[in-house]
Amino acid sequence: MTAEGISSGTIERCYSDRIYSPEATFETIRPYLAPLGVTRLARVTGLDRIGIPVWNAVVPNSRSIVINQGKGIRDIDAKVSAAMEALERSVACAPEIDTVTATRAKLLASGMRAEPLICLTAAGHQDLGDGEETSWVQGRELISGGEVWVPLDAALLDRTVENCRYWQSSDGLASGNTLDEAIFHGVLERIERDAETLWKVTSPTGRLACCIDPRSLADPVVDDLCARIEDAGLLIQLFDITSDIGIPCFVAIVGPRAAAGAAPCRFVDVAQGNGAHPHPVRAAIRAITEAAQSRLTFISGARDDIFPETFLRPLPEETRRLLEGEPKPMDVKREAATGGLEQLLAHVLGRLQSAGITSAIALPLTRGEHPFAVCKIFIPELENPDGKRRRRFGPRAISRSLSFK
Repeated sequence: MTAEGISSGTIERCYSDRIYSPEATFETIRPYLAPLGVTRLARVTGLDRIGIPVWNAVVPNSRSIVINQGKGIRDIDAKVSAAMEALERSVACAPEIDTVTATRAKLLASGMRAEPLICLTAAGHQDLGDGEETSWVQGRELISGGEVWVPLDAALLDRTVENCRYWQSSDGLASGNTLDEAIFHGVLERIERDAETLWKVTSPTGRLACCIDPRSLADPVVDDLCARIEDAGLLIQLFDITSDIGIPCFVAIVGPRAAAGAAPCRFVDVAQGNGAHPHPVRAAIRAITEAAQSRLTFISGARDDIFPETFLRPLPEETRRLLEGEPKPMDVKREAATGGLEQLLAHVLGRLQSAGITSAIALPLTRGEHPFAVCKIFIPELENPDGKRRRRFGPRAISRSLSFK
């Protein structure tokens, strides 16, 4: 059965955590696209031969990237994904939230909690000192409860800010029909990025050992996505990178079959997608559809932060080797979390606590002025993706790299 052959009701019930259908969400957000700078939405699926839906949302005057991408099982899923991505980035450029200018020492002396987020200090900058004044914004501690203040600059996604103390990134930035929806997906993204970093610092043999057969998930949508890729003459490799946190995480690698041999290939010929979710099938779908989206990023020239020389770079040997991995069946007996959004979020936060993570901070970037929610999630003890930070790795990655597993 193909994805088109599955009813919309089944897809929304079995493959989505959103409280509204994508059609309803789009009608809700449509009036806010132009005011927040989105000038057009474009279906770019046909630029590639795979056929997995991918859309673009264009924000010409964006303070970060101009073109935002969205992917999904169906066209409407990808369209809404792109639109929401654009909206969350527009909000994060200039969030209308209350700030307090103070030193961390003053906040602490007043009985408040203040997290300086030194894990996000930008390269070339010193960590925020307790006696330095800065603008703070109030977030919510998801694990221990209560309120916690974080530096505003760590939450911004405004590339026009010069000499910013904090590394600016969309990592942990998420949106949803409700704040809880946004929080859930932001937390999953942070877990996914942590798992990817831990996988990357593992030995080459250890990385290859994570290769699994996606068809062992025994899911019709996963099977259909893989068939589309293979029918396009491409190879897909799926890696189970689930960390000690225990939330299923996958990396999907898609590239030409020739790349698995000795034929020379370019860096842009191979695409990667990541996905995390309490249910392994949904995590795998996210990874596979994101790999298709990544291919179209290169094909369409969508990202203005990818430079011309990137298209001439040869494929790194370590990436080529991933295409040679020998897939093994996944342990389908692994228990998948069930329940609604509230239960799934509680499960994810419980897994973080079980892994020794003591803090997860949700910073709402909208205050009810829009019929959708945007938030930024900070989980300081988790690893961060590549970026121009003062510290590339944290204790988890250093410990993993020293174990050579």
